[in-house]
Amino acid sequence: MCARIRVLLRGFKEMVDTKRILVVCTGNRCRSQMAHGWLQHFAPDHVEVRSAGTAPKGVHPLSIEVMGAAGVDITSHTSDHIDEFSDTHFDVVVTVCNNAKETCPVFTNTDKLVHRSFEEPDHEDMGREELIPIFNRIRDEIRDWAKEFVLTV
Repeated sequence: MCARIRVLLRGFKEMVDTKRILVVCTGNRCRSQMAHGWLQHFAPDHVEVRSAGTAPKGVHPLSIEVMGAAGVDITSHTSDHIDEFSDTHFDVVVTVCNNAKETCPVFTNTDKLVHRSFEEPDHEDMGREELIPIFNRIRDEIRDWAKEFVLTV
């Protein structure tokens, strides 16, 4: 078999083996952004990850900061509405907050729905210095979950 055909076949195998995951939260601001970053970090070759919110509010600056401190760059992430993905097939749709689970539209074009709720790290009544340890803790909880989860996808 010529080298060009081997390259094409390898590319086709990678396309077939790639799993598509959508992570959903209410604001697509903190938890879903962190999960998106960790899942892509742990399985960059065989997982394509997107994240969305039922009421997106923009990526939280502290999400970007604490993920960057852990070596995961999410500066290019956007906060998208779940409706943008209504016609997209996903192998797995993961809700990471209870509110998103309750309000998430029915995904008829997914193979599996998973719910794993994490505490909301953003508290409007707290200052930056109070929030950083909370964001770090939630980031680490999501990291531990994501590391195990990619083994099942």
